[in-house]
Amino acid sequence: MNNTPVLKKMYAEKVVPALEKVLNHSNPHNVPNLEKIVISSGIRSENSKEWVQEVVKEIAKLAGQQPVITKSRKSIANFKLREGQANGVMVTLRGARMWEFLYKFINIVLPSIRDFRGVGTRLDGHGNYSFGVADHTIFPEITVDPNRKNLGMDITIVTTAKTDDEGRELLKQLGMPFRKPNADAVTTEAK
Repeated sequence: MNNTPVLKKMYAEKVVPALEKVLNHSNPHNVPNLEKIVISSGIRSENSKEWVQEVVKEIAKLAGQQPVITKSRKSIANFKLREGQANGVMVTLRGARMWEFLYKFINIVLPSIRDFRGVGTRLDGHGNYSFGVADHTIFPEITVDPNRKNLGMDITIVTTAKTDDEGRELLKQLGMPFRKPNADAVTTEAK
């Protein structure tokens, strides 16, 4: 019985050869790969300890592993934040969980969003991709409760790509539904 995640198997069989051609790499080890996925959610300082535990439970359902609570390093009076106070929850996915989460996100979560036209194409300058999710109920693991607050989060996909173009091509080959360039825009060339 083979427990290799579907997306990792597709990466090895189809994406690596395609990237070798597109990026002109002769060695498959030079082809960019996924390193980790970080899911994080900020918590406002006035929220209760019960809410912090609720956020931990929700992120754990999405990620399949226990997240950590991040705490402030120093006090900031303007934000009503004290040193050592919980200000976020985060989890880092690697290995099989990372591949399974990305597969679920690309093939189940994003297509289920109403009026979805693709994700933005902008990367961070080092081949990594981040985007925000305003409502965590788009994930199938979450049960919708009208009495509960929606939870926003940031998802960062860290790759071994050296440039944004390599990172974008890797994610495109993995099936990331990037937004199409505006077809209405007319480019003019100097003659």
